[in-house]
Amino acid sequence: MKILLVEDSPTLRHATCTYIRKAGHDPVVAKCGEEALQIVDKNPIDLIIMDVEMPGLDGFETTRLIREWLGSHWVPIIFVTAHNQEESLREGIEAGGDDYLIKPVSSVILSAKIRAMERIVDMRNKLNQANEELTFLSEKDSLSGLYNRRTFDMKAEEHWKLATRSQEPVSLLLLDIDHFKLYNDEYGHQSGDECIRLISTALRRCLNRPGDIVARYGGEEFIALLPNTPEAGALHVAEHVRKTIEALHIKHRGSRESDRVTVSVGLSLANFTTGTSLSHQISLADKALYKSKRRGRNQVTLSAYTPDASVLVVDDDPTSLSVIEKTLEGHCALITTQNGEECLRLAQEMRPDVILIDVYLPGVNGYELCRSLKDNAAIAETPVILISVCEEEELLRFGRQVEANACLQKPLDRHQLIAKIRQYID
Repeated sequence: MKILLVEDSPTLRHATCTYIRKAGHDPVVAKCGEEALQIVDKNPIDLIIMDVEMPGLDGFETTRLIREWLGSHWVPIIFVTAHNQEESLREGIEAGGDDYLIKPVSSVILSAKIRAMERIVDMRNKLNQANEELTFLSEKDSLSGLYNRRTFDMKAEEHWKLATRSQEPVSLLLLDIDHFKLYNDEYGHQSGDECIRLISTALRRCLNRPGDIVARYGGEEFIALLPNTPEAGALHVAEHVRKTIEALHIKHRGSRESDRVTVSVGLSLANFTTGTSLSHQISLADKALYKSKRRGRNQVTLSAYTPDASVLVVDDDPTSLSVIEKTLEGHCALITTQNGEECLRLAQEMRPDVILIDVYLPGVNGYELCRSLKDNAAIAETPVILISVCEEEELLRFGRQVEANACLQKPLDRHQLIAKIRQYID
């Protein structure tokens, strides 16, 4: 073991280092608490022998800082002190110490303490290894070696949240082995298991980017999430997967469409996560998969998400409209008008999810238009966002008076606009 000795006395440092070497371990020396912290920060240490009485940072305070820095990583710490009062022992244990040695230190006792701590460290390492193996087994499907469904759901949800923050496209690939029941009937379940293993290996080769999540989703069904993958890339990957599995040349006499094992693939794509969800995208991929099956199997079908949410924009400024259209493209459907009366009609007929109103419109006051919308019982609950070039304080004051849900200053900040729209659509 690599043992850190923290001791300010040169005589005791020399003697204790000799004891450590005789016990078959490597001593690393720190003359004070500050130096010990630097060593622990930069070097792996297996055990710390800590003098309690030191100038500057004492042993207790140094130990508290070490425990804070190391977090969940546990390193045993043995205090060395000339005091054996109960209060001192209690304070040491509360600071994070694991054992005590009373000065003068005996070579025999020190060696025994080191052996005891070594056994504890060894047990900890074995436990950590067992936990890692257990985690691996709990995450993986035993037959395919891919993630199981539970792990996929958990990891995919994490990536979905990342895609929401980064506003990146997400593609989902769902595939099914064509006529797998007939394959099992023809060749037996052991051959069926081997078929699943071969296809799983092919999937790992095809979907090998660090962010790709591939799992066995059911008996002969597999799923993959492809982060930051737009339509062209997703179609390319799906076709590559289909062709790779077909090229395995796994014989399938029971298939009605081919002499070998093939797969049908369903693909769903969301350019943005606004207004949709991971479960909805999986559902779209599932529908696309069944279209592939109905069309003759051994093919890829794409289902791109089209936002159902709509935003009514009331603005006559071309620059502002251009910013809004470019910013919200793919997040929602846009309805635009420059007319107050038409705004009221469209709001009642089309029931948009959000209404965005410029305060200064030709022939109409945006504040009054907002008040008219809020006074209409049929659409009073529709969120209204006022936009204007006026000062923020003035805009907010009038916004509160007409019960607007939010206000944004022009020129519009793209990130603020998306965040505000998402707040009401999602």
